Amino acid sequence: MSMLSPEELAALMPAESSIYPAPIPVQAVSSDEFSPAPQTLKQKEYELRVKQIGAELSKHQGLTRRKFFKTASGMAAAFLAMNETYGPIFGVSQAEAATPEMAAERARGLSGQFIMDMHTHFLRDDTSLAGFVRSREAVGKAGWNPALVGKPQTLEDLKFANYLKEIYLDSDTKIACISGAPSEKPGDWFLTNDMKANARATINGIAGAKRAYAHAIFTPGYAGWLEEIDRAIEVLKPDSFKGYTIGDNTHKDLSKHPWLLDDEKLVYPAYEKFAKAGLKNVCIHKGLFPPSVEKQFPHLLRNSKVDDVAKAAKDWPQLNFIIYHGGYRYGGGNGAANAWEQFEKTGRIDWVTDLAEIPAKHGVTNVYADVGQLFAQSTIADPRVSAVMMGQLVAGLGADHVCWGTDAIWTGAPQWQIEALRRIEIPEELQKRYGLKPLGPADGPIKSAIFGENNARLYGVTAAQRAAVTGDKIASGKAIYDKHGEGRTNMAYGYVNSRLPSSAA
Repeated sequence: MSMLSPEELAALMPAESSIYPAPIPVQAVSSDEFSPAPQTLKQKEYELRVKQIGAELSKHQGLTRRKFFKTASGMAAAFLAMNETYGPIFGVSQAEAATPEMAAERARGLSGQFIMDMHTHFLRDDTSLAGFVRSREAVGKAGWNPALVGKPQTLEDLKFANYLKEIYLDSDTKIACISGAPSEKPGDWFLTNDMKANARATINGIAGAKRAYAHAIFTPGYAGWLEEIDRAIEVLKPDSFKGYTIGDNTHKDLSKHPWLLDDEKLVYPAYEKFAKAGLKNVCIHKGLFPPSVEKQFPHLLRNSKVDDVAKAAKDWPQLNFIIYHGGYRYGGGNGAANAWEQFEKTGRIDWVTDLAEIPAKHGVTNVYADVGQLFAQSTIADPRVSAVMMGQLVAGLGADHVCWGTDAIWTGAPQWQIEALRRIEIPEELQKRYGLKPLGPADGPIKSAIFGENNARLYGVTAAQRAAVTGDKIASGKAIYDKHGEGRTNMAYGYVNSRLPSSAA
């Protein structure tokens, strides 16, 4: 099943066979959580620029263009094309893109950076979310991709083996949390709580160190949901719990159990159980609910906003409320264009600005933002939006309350997102106009805190654990892979919109 309608699916194509595999995606990609926007004119401009730059530089370096884009120079070239398209937002030089040794030296110098990604996904082996498969089969039947004609399609690229490769081998990620999403249809949970725990055990067993963490999903209002919390705590021992106040995000039309964080009668008994078990981190899906989705499901709007965060945080100071997607409303559609339009008119972006203002307005210190999808979706559409939102979150919550998450592997290996944050800076003009402070260098205090220090503090990662992941079996395997492996595919997985480029910036 898919949460997208047949009409929406008809306009979509599989990302892995439909868009050019540049190091930074050339248009918005989604899972089936929301319909992606068509490629904008700016994104088309970026695609043309990155192809042209890649063709010129790969020829000079004696590589094919696709092989060039797997190198550190190729990654730099992609950011050079982004700057030429959107303005000087990313720290990169022509010399880095043209000089393999310079790019490789920079990449090596940052490869040891501690990156703890607490927002990742893959799909279960028996998934019934067949929308991905159906879209690939439709492409084959239509003859758009000859390689797919008459060939049965699978979701292997979104399953465990590729997850392991793309998170730990194709990126600088050191530790990752396996997340999931619930559904009114039991077979449509991305992963069950047991599956997440088992995958965590498998990865840590392979590594010989604690590389993987796992959420347990809690579902207020579902039959037996409090008993499932007890079972998870006792048997599965999750590293934290995650909830979706929207209820069933995969099938919004079937969502019968939306809830609010500050519902004392329904939800506070769960917080009591978390606190008693010493599980202080409560991860909450918020946002990704643009006006187009609101029109379809207006009754779920209040559950998607961040208005219920402050009271819950104030009532439960012993817990940390980590708001996933940073509450960013504008996932899908012309999201970044709408966000920028709102920002230029008001200086605000729904519901990121609202989240950032909670500490000052309500006197709480236990509200955090996870930047999964917030950063990915806005970076490829309009990096000014990414820069401004990061600046607002840092200013309002504090640099020590903004946490790294990528929502990978929906958008492929997360290395491009890592490189984007390393290089991005708030333009000086916007810093001055809105009183935002610079994000600083790739390994400076602000970005280092976001990349890993904050999550490490929240989850109690010890110095010994951090040392262990630098010399475990995954680290050894990555060293061999970096030297002899094929490298990143630069593919994204999920859906892209097949409509012609829109005029949105």
